[in-house]
Amino acid sequence: QVQLVESGGGLVQAGGSLRLSCAASGRTFSNYAMAWFRQAPGKEREFVSAITTSGGNTYYADSVKGRATISRDNVKNTVYLQMNSLKPEDTAVYYCAARSGIFTITQVPERYEYWGQGTQVTVSS
Repeated sequence: QVQLVESGGGLVQAGGSLRLSCAASGRTFSNYAMAWFRQAPGKEREFVSAITTSGGNTYYADSVKGRATISRDNVKNTVYLQMNSLKPEDTAVYYCAARSGIFTITQVPERYEYWGQGTQVTVSS
């Protein structure tokens, strides 16, 4: 089992920044690829970003490319998502997720084994 706990969400004005964190516990963190998803009210959960086990490769949705940076610290067992130039359409609950590193990175949420409880990000216009 891997337990994931997100933090760092909040209310921010458009154009502002937030840094989301996801702390992992349980199994060896460095064995898992990590991803961030988000879900806005009435919408499906969508992929935001992912990072491989070593952090050597990162992936971004077109909607956040250039505004988001994913990173991980395998000593602190934490993955981060830095979001800049936030827009009202970024408003959503943000979830981190873990997938065994033996599999390739995917944007399909059902392929991720472990999920956090989510953290709310609200961007006001």
